[in-house]
Amino acid sequence: MNSTPTTDEMIATEAKRRSYVVLNAWEGELARKLKAANPKLQTFVYKDLTSTRSYACRNGVDDAQLPTGVGYCDADKNHPDWFLLAPGGQRFEYSGYSGHWQMDVGNPAYQNAWADNVVASSKGVFDGIFMDNALFPCDAYHPGTCPAKYPTNASIQDAYKSMLANTRAKFSAAGLKTVANLSNARLHTGAWDAYTEHLDGGFDEWWLTFSDSDLLSEYPEGWSRQVAEIASNEARGKITWVQPHFSRGAEQPFRYALASYLLASGGRSAIAEIDVTDGYDNASPWHPEYDWDLGAPSGPYKALGGNVFRRDFACGVVIVNANRTGSPAVGVELGRSYTNAKSSPVSSVALAGTSGEVLRKSC
Repeated sequence: MNSTPTTDEMIATEAKRRSYVVLNAWEGELARKLKAANPKLQTFVYKDLTSTRSYACRNGVDDAQLPTGVGYCDADKNHPDWFLLAPGGQRFEYSGYSGHWQMDVGNPAYQNAWADNVVASSKGVFDGIFMDNALFPCDAYHPGTCPAKYPTNASIQDAYKSMLANTRAKFSAAGLKTVANLSNARLHTGAWDAYTEHLDGGFDEWWLTFSDSDLLSEYPEGWSRQVAEIASNEARGKITWVQPHFSRGAEQPFRYALASYLLASGGRSAIAEIDVTDGYDNASPWHPEYDWDLGAPSGPYKALGGNVFRRDFACGVVIVNANRTGSPAVGVELGRSYTNAKSSPVSSVALAGTSGEVLRKSC
């Protein structure tokens, strides 16, 4: 949610549907209302791990409730060494995000101040912290230019792992869970597990479907890497949030994303689509399939060959064809009759590349 108006009816409906809701620091009252409507719901507060925001400072005074862990005015006045610098000595302002200034996440003083401030403002209000921008490339938000202090991807990743590891105890002691935005972790071998080792979970902001027509297929840094994020976290008792991008009513990306998600998800994962990048306003769409009870899985998903995958459940089955978009359809015999989303009986499916199917049976 992004400070858009809410009604009591919306709160009552969405609180019962959702497992996790991310709010801004100034939305503590909304967090209270959501928890009152559903005590099992977990609320997380947005905090950018990487930046401080000059727009959240007015007349030399930082806002009381910040989207970051460190105020710009305080850092500018008292801790200028916390700002990350380009080789030419200038500070980094995020490309495309005015007023976002990149900080030195490897600096222990910044790490401690960030964590102490976030704990103090969040404990007793929220269940956890959503840490945005746990980055992997050294030139993120300033393409082609890496910080003087961290000139390689490996060095910036070491800085982030240091921050996550060194602040872990503070959040655990405060009873606050931590989930970080690990977008594009799939492009960096081992990065997802290395970061989540020091977290309660990870969020993949760009998961499998990047638009209605740009769907991620199988290749070494493709489909299997993103599905493995869920499987790895489930095995380690960690949270996974995934966010596919597609417009409302787009069937192929929805079914591809949902089926792929169900291949690996367990009790700690969650999915929510988005249409417009950063369009965190109203609640994400709800699909009838989200209310289906497929029952317990019979085991992990299995490969049927040729980048086609299947997972059976007590009350259903999920099939995914992870070959590239436009590749020929692959037929799969299901072994019994199931019911599809149109309430029609099917005993086989033919799936084109980057498509999926979720089917039910009577239980």
